[in-house]
Amino acid sequence: MIFSCRHESEFIEDIAKKISVKLCQTYTVVHDELIGINLRLEELYSKIDIGEDDVRIIGTCGMGGIGKTTLARIAYTQMSPHFEGKTFLADVRGVSDKCGLVSLQKQLLSQILLDECFNFFNVHEGSAIISHRLSHKKVLIVLDDVDNIQHLKCLVGKRDWFGLGSRIIVTTRDEHLLRSYRVDDVYKPTTLNPDDALRLFNWKAFDSDSTPKDDFIELSEHVLQYASGLPLALEVLGSFLCGRDGAQWRSAIKRLKQNSNKEILDRLRISFDALEECEKNIFLDIACFFNGEEKDFIMKVLDGCEFFPHIGINVLIKKSLIKVDEHKRLWMHSLIQEMGRKIVREKSVDEPGKRCRLWEEKDVHHVLTKNTVSHLTKITY
Repeated sequence: MIFSCRHESEFIEDIAKKISVKLCQTYTVVHDELIGINLRLEELYSKIDIGEDDVRIIGTCGMGGIGKTTLARIAYTQMSPHFEGKTFLADVRGVSDKCGLVSLQKQLLSQILLDECFNFFNVHEGSAIISHRLSHKKVLIVLDDVDNIQHLKCLVGKRDWFGLGSRIIVTTRDEHLLRSYRVDDVYKPTTLNPDDALRLFNWKAFDSDSTPKDDFIELSEHVLQYASGLPLALEVLGSFLCGRDGAQWRSAIKRLKQNSNKEILDRLRISFDALEECEKNIFLDIACFFNGEEKDFIMKVLDGCEFFPHIGINVLIKKSLIKVDEHKRLWMHSLIQEMGRKIVREKSVDEPGKRCRLWEEKDVHHVLTKNTVSHLTKITY
């Protein structure tokens, strides 16, 4: 039986493909602790569109702890049956720094071409092998936590390195990296809304998404305000408080106001440490003085400090450290702001006058009355 010069089997194959794609896109996550993930998956799948036969590179970017890796791993698990080969390269930034790109190229090839051994010793040879061996293979590749364009050039190169229908997902904190590589589309997950944030925290703290006991409702609100919808913070704090009594909760919350959670801030600090010196200064000024102020005003102040704010602020935006709202004001997440302020405090824990920036009234009063302020210290109050 022939339909418009095509054999019946070809139509059946097309129909089966479309059905499998729909099943992938409507499959819901059953893990109760992954609150709010289904909407994110739906939005990401609309960009991936595995029903098309092109080769597509999709980036997902956002601040540390927003859930990029979790989202990519679930998408990878769900989509894997639709591809001939697959690989999830976790922590590309860290592995590349420790072991080099050649080790990542070998991992990519070994996971897609199972039971084969690859012996090469430089990235150019590795790139040539990837492009030759995978050019006719429909593959799914996830590159997690990329921070250098060389990672992309050496691991996924050009689209013709892979067979039709292949999909490549890249997670990063740096949107500019994705744009400069000319990815097909970018997905930016947002922080959790208040309802999902409460449900996620409850799962971690009480092993249930139901409303906690009366004694813990107000205490939970303090933690939720501190986390500001960041999944990492909700999971870390919920797990830490799980099984502890009310007195211990109150003590932990009081401590948070003075000493923020190290695990959370260390994860966020990765983005700061990768900045150039001018961008670090701009970031610290915004964290200490200007969060929520009008962009034009901040630009004028920073320009007077010769911090080159036109490029510097754009870098911070693209690295998911700040954003501009509809009123042209610059904002950073409260935990990112706290991370910046902690960096300043760490310069001199006991003597505020030796810090590069002062913003709290008690510290300003101390250095002025004790006459300990450094000529390099910026002060506002």
